[in-house]
Amino acid sequence: MRPERAQRGPRRLWGRGQVQFQVQFQVRFLAIILVLLGSAQAQSAALLERGAAITDPLALRELDRGRFGLSRILMPMRSADAPITNSQLFALPSIAPVRKALDDEFERYVTRHKAGQASETIGVGSAYDLQLFDRALLYSPASRFVLAGIINRMDRAYLTEANCGEIRLIYRLTRTDVPETGDAATSPRLPMTLNVVLKAKADHATTRDGAAITCAEIARRWLATADSPLTGAELAEQLLSSNGPLDLIEPANIDLMETNLQIAHVPKSATRDFRTDYLLKVFHYNAQNGAFEPVPLENQIDRERILADDHLKRDFRAWLLDVRHIGELDRGTVLIPEKFLATAAIAATPAGFAASNLQPAFGLVQGDDATIDAVFKESDVVAALKRAADSGVGLENVRSLAGFERRLNDVTCSGCHQTRGIGGFHFPGVDWMAAHPSNSTVVPASPHFFGDQIRRRDILTSWRDGRPPDYSRGFSSRPQLRGSTELAGTEYDDGWGAHCYQQKPDAADNDRSFRSWACAEGLACQVVGNASRMGMCFIKSR
Repeated sequence: MRPERAQRGPRRLWGRGQVQFQVQFQVRFLAIILVLLGSAQAQSAALLERGAAITDPLALRELDRGRFGLSRILMPMRSADAPITNSQLFALPSIAPVRKALDDEFERYVTRHKAGQASETIGVGSAYDLQLFDRALLYSPASRFVLAGIINRMDRAYLTEANCGEIRLIYRLTRTDVPETGDAATSPRLPMTLNVVLKAKADHATTRDGAAITCAEIARRWLATADSPLTGAELAEQLLSSNGPLDLIEPANIDLMETNLQIAHVPKSATRDFRTDYLLKVFHYNAQNGAFEPVPLENQIDRERILADDHLKRDFRAWLLDVRHIGELDRGTVLIPEKFLATAAIAATPAGFAASNLQPAFGLVQGDDATIDAVFKESDVVAALKRAADSGVGLENVRSLAGFERRLNDVTCSGCHQTRGIGGFHFPGVDWMAAHPSNSTVVPASPHFFGDQIRRRDILTSWRDGRPPDYSRGFSSRPQLRGSTELAGTEYDDGWGAHCYQQKPDAADNDRSFRSWACAEGLACQVVGNASRMGMCFIKSR
């Protein structure tokens, strides 16, 4: 989650590659529609996350009504049984800094837009060119955050192995004053998610019988649910049992709160291209004063600030091109120091495949834009990769200048956010307040989410079996399969709709970072225009 501060209005923000972005969005939209209509990929998606995520809508409904309703998580001693409304939520002293930070970001966003594109109107409602999110709904007594999913992220234990990684509670903003009128009813959901991030293991945590909790035990409990035939209330009961994974989760584990909301969008028209901007913020829970306070977003490079400061440029270049950090960048486990980071992000979508100022790391590498004094020269990167290789660092992803550039975007919040998301979100969850919440053709998450489940389950299995986990990951566009063939021929790997690299006949002409990004038999990698060799797998043209 992090900012793209080039918010100058639709025309300037789109920049070059405008046609490509729109075409790519239309192609992706078609792919999503086909999945939602009941493709084989959608039918098998529910199996991918079992053991690493809780997505059953009826089980989530039961959990939301009990211990995992947002009020019970934030205020475990609250006596009221009714869900907490947003007017009540944002009146809490602990949440007051969150409301102020969001309001400040809205004001900055509007000010930047008016300064950069005065001819484009901005405001709440369809009368405006750029239509703002209505904050009155966010702070309303007729809206609340509803539990949409619980995600195991023990694959992030490389940050703090003592806490065994993270568990994430995903809540979706939902109106409570919209009557349901049958199958055609409009969803009461609003385009915002709230993510409560908890330590998978609190300090000095024990089980009910007093035994010390280990990472292996937490992983075992999660994986034990993978083959459960239960759904709904029965599944919720199993998850909460004394041997279930949710029995170990307490409000005392809270570490962060992350917010992601669609701050504004431009509907497509005869004179404008479709665009949607998402505001991303992160808040750390300060146990001393009991409040959530804004903090920098993980790995969200503050591009404009770095480019404007020669000292920051020098320091960032020296830090990232160090052999150890190049290896961490390649593995996807790098943690960039806070002095280089931003405290908010605007992720603009659709982003497309070509390099553009929509991307958070655009302009940091020489050649992206001749008008920008870049942080990294091509020779700097090539020399750093060679030093890493000579030092015995096995590079699997960042094996070229293009791989370095892609990974720089990939590790940021906004760069990942722009990759294969559904409406800007990677996990919107199934809406259990809908008329038919258990509909099996509804996809609760993006291809990026499902493609990463094999890697996450492999890490859980390593924890359970006492083996050192491998925390490395591939690029967000292509999952790391760990030797599995489970995703072969699907949109998550090399099937129809998968992201790919257009290969040239001579292997020497293909970029070393992306040579494996091929398509399954019968499909070909099709790109839009000549700006990039990245594309999507579709049926071969005759």
